[in-house]
This record gives sequence, structure tokens and C-alpha cells, in this order.
Amino acid sequence: MTKKVNLPTDSGADITSVNEAVSSRIKQFRSEKKMSLDELSRRSGVSKGMLVDIEGCKANPSIALLCRIAAAMGVSVADFVNVATAPPVHLIGADEIPELWRGDSGGSARLVAGTSGPDMLELWQWQMHPGERFESTGHPMGTCELLFVTRGSLTLSVDGSDYAIEEGCSAVARTDLPHAYSCRTNTAVEFTMTVYEKHL
Repeated sequence: MTKKVNLPTDSGADITSVNEAVSSRIKQFRSEKKMSLDELSRRSGVSKGMLVDIEGCKANPSIALLCRIAAAMGVSVADFVNVATAPPVHLIGADEIPELWRGDSGGSARLVAGTSGPDMLELWQWQMHPGERFESTGHPMGTCELLFVTRGSLTLSVDGSDYAIEEGCSAVARTDLPHAYSCRTNTAVEFTMTVYEKHL
């Protein structure tokens, strides 16, 4: 089971409300798509036990798990945490922006906004402190990320190769491959990230 963490409520939507939203939306989408837990487990590669815990608000799922579940259901992570757009304009308050990752030293990843799936576009705001690292086994085929570093230096690792993205610089990366972000300097790094995933 993914380790639970206690997050401050002033950083955006607190972890309890995020977990409740995720639980409710997964149940809703499963019902709409007439998909059993066994079928969702088979499609996503996430164990049935973990899915039961997520739907019962007994687990704090990682970003990677949410990505796999969303892809299996043909929706986006933004659909799960209720920051997906709804025409013509969907305003999202600062207290509604969910924090979906917290580093050991206080870094964070916040899903600022996103479109509904299956073809999804997400905007993330990241902050990482020295020594922090986030790893992903890779997103669905064709996923692309655009990164812009607003402060510090970010090390982006994709499929075993490292790339330094300095302050004021940007990068475009294929992230259907194993990848990671890390802060290897002695100062914090801040960056924005846009994720594009096209349903094939």
C-alpha cells in the first residue's frame, strides 16, 4: 500500500478531500462504463486489493497509480481530482488545487488544471528540495511533457539518460519511457510541467 502522508491544508486541497474525490470519481466512472473491479485491475495492472482500498479511502494512491487507473478507464487524472475543465470556463480556486506528491524534504507537485480524458492535457506546478527525486515507470504510449524551470536546476532522466534543465530553460520529453525528476543541486528547483496524453 502507498504510504499515507499528512499534508498541510494551506497548500491546496488537503489529502483527505483529494482521496474522497478520487474514490467517488473512480466509482462513478466504473459504474458509467459498467467495469468491474476485476476488469479495471486487469486493464490497469493495479491489484484488486489496492483498488478496493482506493475506493474505500483507505489508501493514498501515488501519481503513477492514478495515471494507470485513469488510462485504463479512458479518462484523465484531472477527472479524478475534479480540476478538469468544463465548458466554457471552469475557474479553480487556490484551495481547490490538489497536491498529489510530497517529497521527503517538503517538495510538492500540484495538479493546477487539466482537461477531461481520454485525450488529456494537464498543467502541473512542481517544487523539489535538494536530494528529492520522483520516478515514473512511464505513461501510456505517445505521452509527452513540456517542462519550464522557473528557479534552480532540474535533472530530467529519461530511459537512463540525464538532462540538466537550467533556470529559464525548457524541454520537451517523451514520457512513455521510464523517467524521473530530481534536484541534485544545493538549492531548490521550481518548474511547471504540461502533460499531453493522446488516447490511441
